[in-house]
Amino acid sequence: MKRRAWTGLALAAALAAGARAEEVFPREGWTEAPNPLASERAEKGGQLAAFMGPYPKSFNYYLDQNTMSAELFGQFYETLMTQHPLTLDLEPLLASRCVLGDDRRTFTFTMNPQARWSDGRPVTAEDVRWTFEAVMDPKNLTGPHKIGLERFEPPEMLDEMTIRFVAREEHWQNLLELAGLQVLPKHAFEGKDFNLQNFEFPVVSGPYRMGRLQEGLQVTLERRPDWWAADLPRFRRVANFDRLRFRFFEDRENAFEAFRKGEIDVFPVYTAHVWANRTSGEAYDRHWIVKQEIENKKPVGFQGIALNRRRPPLDDLRVRRALAHLYHREKMNATLMHNAYFLHRSYYEDLYDAANVCTNPFFAFDKEAARALLAEAGWQADPATGILMKNGRPLRLRYLSRGGTDDKFTAIFQEDLKDAGIELVVDKKDWAAWSKDMDEYHFDLTWAAWSAGLFKNPESMWHSREAGRPSGQNITGFGHPEVDARIEAQRTEFDVQKRHAMVREIDAILAREVPYILLWNKNDTRLLWWNKFGMPDAPLGKHGDERSAYQLWWVDPDAAADLAHARKTGRVLPPRPPRAVYDGP
Repeated sequence: MKRRAWTGLALAAALAAGARAEEVFPREGWTEAPNPLASERAEKGGQLAAFMGPYPKSFNYYLDQNTMSAELFGQFYETLMTQHPLTLDLEPLLASRCVLGDDRRTFTFTMNPQARWSDGRPVTAEDVRWTFEAVMDPKNLTGPHKIGLERFEPPEMLDEMTIRFVAREEHWQNLLELAGLQVLPKHAFEGKDFNLQNFEFPVVSGPYRMGRLQEGLQVTLERRPDWWAADLPRFRRVANFDRLRFRFFEDRENAFEAFRKGEIDVFPVYTAHVWANRTSGEAYDRHWIVKQEIENKKPVGFQGIALNRRRPPLDDLRVRRALAHLYHREKMNATLMHNAYFLHRSYYEDLYDAANVCTNPFFAFDKEAARALLAEAGWQADPATGILMKNGRPLRLRYLSRGGTDDKFTAIFQEDLKDAGIELVVDKKDWAAWSKDMDEYHFDLTWAAWSAGLFKNPESMWHSREAGRPSGQNITGFGHPEVDARIEAQRTEFDVQKRHAMVREIDAILAREVPYILLWNKNDTRLLWWNKFGMPDAPLGKHGDERSAYQLWWVDPDAAADLAHARKTGRVLPPRPPRAVYDGP
């Protein structure tokens, strides 16, 4: 099954306990039971077509860490253990159990004798060992995935079905890191250049396999009737579609047009003006297309304009703060987005509430404050051109863009920068070229959006050690000794609340240091779909986004027939609620 954010409430509480006794996962008394978020009404069959974004450079998540590759790879390759969808307690998957030693550094996994590769071979401890070594091989471009696994010695096989890991250091995330390891089949990958294993995966363990691939256009995943876990109660009512077809578009506008034509079944709307102005007409009025906002407990990430501190003048805090004052978020939210968003003042918005109020600085649009900061940094306007100069060089910045969705925002920013004496050069590239530049940190500014986990580990994005890692997540080149110290301290803090307090301290430093011009966000998911699907009462589960539909929804034959008939005759279908709110445990 696809990889989730690895967190566990009961698990974390157990690890925080003072006793140092040996622990076994899953917990004593665990039994197979149906997925509480899946519907008993679900049935197998049919197809769901979805928009997947631009064509990625690889479907191999170990080589290309993005949500598209994560989704695809997660349908092919499973993890050692999975988590209960409500409690987040660890449950068996490729491994049937894990024993955590009383030293909190020894992790012994027993493989699940039921687990099988699609060619019928058992999933063994040797596959786990080989996967670990492949990820950690310096020749392999698996950068971000090395971070967590670097904390472990090479694993020791005790027998064909048992493998032991020993951590070099104690860390609250160690067990979750190992439990979330996606295991690859040694016999299918060995002897090949791992960096070239991008689009062909003939041997898999998960519920889907690769079907037809049309390079750059679409890929079809086919449900495996011989999936080893298909008859387990947890998985009987999930992975319901016979086929998942993912369409790739560089331009989201083209994807929306494909949805309107019925070529795509489900479409998440990230743009406020589309939701407000372009979701009306016959198909919506007659409820052939459902328009629904879905709110649940999903973690809140952040988005912003990343500022590459590796390069002058963005290595100067005063310049970064000035740029933040020149990005007119208030105007953009009001004029382009119908005030549908809240404006960020934090990189960890969901760590704040009435008991923990966010006091980070809010960078309101303020040209005079920006001019003062730039003057303090030594930038003076050329009397002839108005361009800011320093040491004979103009203040010129390169904005790396990967499409047209940010054009309207960038145009406003560009004009305000020009008025302040700053030239912004927009460099438009397709996804592949943008990714290459980002891998090499060849940019000044770019738009970046990051998802979040329920529990926060700031290491990969904010530790100074990660600033030089190729293809890493610390794209801004951020480094700060106080942040490093807090990251080191939170590694061995097993109390979630204390650890989150440390992250709030990190967040306060980040807000002052401005590695990003923080933008805006929204707490719910805006979703459109053709009215032919069945779904559980919680359409996207407790913590999920639109991708949860791939697992929890199904084609309802009666609804599909009603939709087809309604489109032929002009009939109105029964409406669906405009908003769904998760109210479960």
